[in-house]
Amino acid sequence: MKDIVISLAVIVGWTGAAMAGVPTAEADRLGVDLTPMGGEMAGNADGTIPAWDGGLAGIPDGVAFTGGQYPDPFGSDRALFTITEANVDSYAARLTDGQQAMLARYPTYKMDVYQTRRTCAFPQSVYDATRQNAVNGTVSEDGEHVAGVVRGVPFPIPQSGVELVWNHNLRFRGHKVRRTFASAAPSRSGSYTPVRVRDELIFSYADPSLGSFGELGNISLKYIQETLSPARRAGQLLLVHETIDASLADRKSWQYTVGRSDSAPNVQRTTAVSYDNPQVYSDAMSTADNFDMFSGPPDRYDWMLAGKEEKYIAYNSYRLSSPTLTYDDIVLAGHINQDHVRYELHRVWKVEAALKPTTRHIYSRRVNYFDEDSWNLAASDLYDARGGLWRAQEAHLIQYYDVPTCFNASDVVYDLIEGRYVVQNLKNEEEGINFAANDLREADFVPQELRRRINRR
Repeated sequence: MKDIVISLAVIVGWTGAAMAGVPTAEADRLGVDLTPMGGEMAGNADGTIPAWDGGLAGIPDGVAFTGGQYPDPFGSDRALFTITEANVDSYAARLTDGQQAMLARYPTYKMDVYQTRRTCAFPQSVYDATRQNAVNGTVSEDGEHVAGVVRGVPFPIPQSGVELVWNHNLRFRGHKVRRTFASAAPSRSGSYTPVRVRDELIFSYADPSLGSFGELGNISLKYIQETLSPARRAGQLLLVHETIDASLADRKSWQYTVGRSDSAPNVQRTTAVSYDNPQVYSDAMSTADNFDMFSGPPDRYDWMLAGKEEKYIAYNSYRLSSPTLTYDDIVLAGHINQDHVRYELHRVWKVEAALKPTTRHIYSRRVNYFDEDSWNLAASDLYDARGGLWRAQEAHLIQYYDVPTCFNASDVVYDLIEGRYVVQNLKNEEEGINFAANDLREADFVPQELRRRINRR
């Protein structure tokens, strides 16, 4: 029945009550006093945040980029100061509650703060689409239904908190992408076994040939993941079709799990890859919707826009992604090696999410900070059912200057109760990321493809 509803929605368009896009005069601010993505063009009052000058829209001079791994264009920068437990009170106004909790819990935790560089930049076609979305984009009053947008940021001049969630979920990260990465969830002592995976993504919403939102058929991206190691997990497969409107259809996912000697290989539909189910390979340190900081529908929360703030967030964190580091250099007991994380002061949108009384989730509240220049969710504080701060989440943003696009190279969820964490998307010991995986075809992102891969072994 849901498939019928989806087809009708695609044909006739969603027609429920909605908040319309901004007036043309307001959208005309994009590229003038607002950046083409909707951030403030000017710097802040004391000059610690500079004006946006176009970002890194190409390979920087002097950078020997050969693909896959991204050399640090700011390797000669030196930290302006370091925040520790001893001086945290002097910087508290620009720290999230999660950052302050980490500083209080771990004497070895620190934050090296560097000069702010507003490097995020995107293709002109994304800017053009964003300008059109500003006028044409609509979102329903309950925040669950989006229409009238294509390829660019849906709501560059947001009027509600849930619009920032849609900006993050639909932000531009390339079109066809292949990458290999590792995740680690160390014990309290710091011991760990990295889980290496190769994944392939088609961001359907970013397809340059996409003519209208309805052509998506309620699917924003398609994703295949194959586990490479450790040996006991090698060969496991996961396929996801990311639905946009959860009221029309749930996230579609299929999996193949190795190790069942009692039966023939079987690809099964699964509902475990959504909402607050434990994230794959996180050792229950994070939820499925913690993937990519937040993913999936926003329907279980009320999202309140709390305004803009200036916060220290992990930005231009190229050093953490460097192939000169090994995973042992990064993965330590309690927290990742903070010697390799670069923090900068940036303006962020603060959005507070409260669990709806009629829904369930292990997080009763989420306090989210979205970068104004890219709409990436840069940091999030996650609260338990009793309202206590439980987990702190952090993205490590870099500019992929050849594409160009800007999003997290890796991210981490710290469990303040367990004293453990999971770090995802490390690529230091891998070949990196390929934004030109043009051999990928949407027709191959089907359960039959998983079966073909199993049978080829």
